[in-house]
This record gives sequence, C-alpha cells and structure tokens, in this order.
Amino acid sequence: MNWTEITIKVPQKDTDLAAAIANMTVPYGIYIEDYSDLEEKAEEIAHINLIDEQLLAKDRTVSFIHIYISECDNALESLEFLKERFTAENIEFQIDDKGVDDKDWNENWKKYFHTSEIGEKLVIVPSWETYDNKDNRVVLNIDPGAAFGTGTHATTSLCLSLLENHIDSNTTMLDIGTGSGILSIASVLLGAQKAIGVDIDAQSVKTAKENAEINNIADKCEFIVGDLADKISGKYNVICANIVADVIIKLFESVEQFLEKDAVFIISGIIDIRKDDVLAAANDKGFTVLKECYKDNWCAFVLQKN
Repeated sequence: MNWTEITIKVPQKDTDLAAAIANMTVPYGIYIEDYSDLEEKAEEIAHINLIDEQLLAKDRTVSFIHIYISECDNALESLEFLKERFTAENIEFQIDDKGVDDKDWNENWKKYFHTSEIGEKLVIVPSWETYDNKDNRVVLNIDPGAAFGTGTHATTSLCLSLLENHIDSNTTMLDIGTGSGILSIASVLLGAQKAIGVDIDAQSVKTAKENAEINNIADKCEFIVGDLADKISGKYNVICANIVADVIIKLFESVEQFLEKDAVFIISGIIDIRKDDVLAAANDKGFTVLKECYKDNWCAFVLQKN
C-alpha cells in the first residue's frame, strides 16, 4: 500500500492544539518531532546526558507533526481540512506532502519510537529493540505499523498509567478505538482474563491482532472492525477510550449499557481546553470522577457511574 506523508511545521507553543487537530484526520499513525525539552527527556527516558550534536542543533521553537494518509483515503481533503482548522485557530503553519511506501513508513517509526517505562508496572518495547528488565516490569512488545498508539504519546501513557490500577484476574476489558491494540494487550499482560478492542479502521484492527500475537496473548484478545453499538455486546469491568473529546462526549450516550456494576470508564485523548466540556457531559450522564491525571496539556480521567 502507498501512503501520503503530510508534514506540518508549527510554533512549538501550538504543538498540542495542532496535534489534536491533526489527529482528527486519521484514526492512526501520527508522530510529533518536538525538541523543546530534549535534555530533560533524554535523562528521563534513556537516563543519559550525552546527546547527538545533530539533535542538539534542532530548532527548539518549532515542532513537526507527521501524518500518514493511506491511498484508500483522500489526502487532498485532509490537507484542506488542516489548512482551514489551523487558520481558524490562528496557528502559523507550513504544510508539505509526499508519497511514501510501507518500507519508508516502518523506517520512520524506528527513528522516533523507543523503549519507554510507563507508570509503576509497564515498559513498552518496540519490536526492534531489546530491554534489560532489571526492575521486573511487565514488558509489552509492540510494532505500531499503521496504527496510532505506541505508549509514548501523553494520551496513551496517561491511559496506561491509570489502567494498571484497575486490572486483576477477574477483569474483562473493552477498548474503544483500539488503534494498535496497546491498551487491550496491556490489560491482558497485567492479568485481565479477556480484552476486546473495537475500531472503525480495518488497518488498526489488523495491526492490533499482530501485536497480540507478538506478545503471545492472542487467545485472550479479540479485535473487531466496526462501530461500538453495532458490534459489541456484554458488560465489562473496565472500559477505555483514548480518542478525542468530541467522540468521548458522544460515547456517554451509549457506554453505560456495557458497564458492569462498579465498573470504571477510563477516558483519555482530551486536550486541556476541552476538559470542562467533557466533564460537564460526564456529569450530565451521572458519572463521578474517581481520579484525574495531566501531562503535556492532555487530560485523562477514571469515571464511575453513580
């Protein structure tokens, strides 16, 4: 399959809002180049203070957002949408696009996706790296392929950090907008008896299945292409939705029917400027906030039905 790579240059201060807009164009595969806190991240993630001179020379005042549009979708439509939304939000931007193939896609992931420890229990390790597990963490191997969700983005790491506190051997988990399958797979590796992921994008579901096989838990994970209401039945102890604010607000209308008694609904993918909208909608539908977390202008919440 061929892809169009869209690269958007924006001021660093507008990165989060620009990324939230960009993520509305695809249900998978964006990554962000942001070198504003390079030294801090190198120490936090890799525990090193020696950094390549080429990286140190990067412009700290701008960020680059990369989006991949498959040949099955309309790249021109996405370009026009991005230009319109960035202009409306008064974001300075420069957009370039070029065609890439699957090999280039995979190589680009390898440049920017590296091992990352998440929360107290998990470590995310891409399939092309090794990890010295001296702290006996739960290791989740993942190959993002053409699906969004690697654990390194703030929205996913927030969700994983909250998730690890709500999983036990009796847990059944539903992952809405599963992407790469990372939340479903993490749940099973943390001890859940079963996880089901649903996504409207067939490529995401294909990638999620492959990632479950990489982690040797395909028998405990099920991934389904389709809409939540049409494809899912039953009730679950934990439901996760790492999507965007508008979709989460709509989910409050239907998610209750899938919740077991005392179940939790973990939501992420919410940029801070939409926090109040989401919490107001949650309150209207009788949800209470049990916990809230913040990272890089993103919000995540653990909710429970009253």
